[in-house]
Amino acid sequence: MVFGYNHNIMYKGEIFHVQTEDSGVTNPHIITLLYRDGLIISSKKTDYADILKIENLAVIVEELMQEQHKEMMRSLKAGAFDEKVFSFMA
Repeated sequence: MVFGYNHNIMYKGEIFHVQTEDSGVTNPHIITLLYRDGLIISSKKTDYADILKIENLAVIVEELMQEQHKEMMRSLKAGAFDEKVFSFMA
């Protein structure tokens, strides 16, 4: 069982932190947060209540977590949050 993923990413001279966690079957959602200096820049939450009864749930949830985590990092590197992060720094 994977509890979560954490990565620090250097982007445009700043360090960002990406964190992804699974809340478990009693609260079936995956949440990914993007931080800079302790502030949440972006979040994404995916509910998976509709697949709780599938046979290989743990494997599927881990794949969903990995993809959501990677997507947040790709979005950061693609500049999706630049205006939000860097506009007030100038």
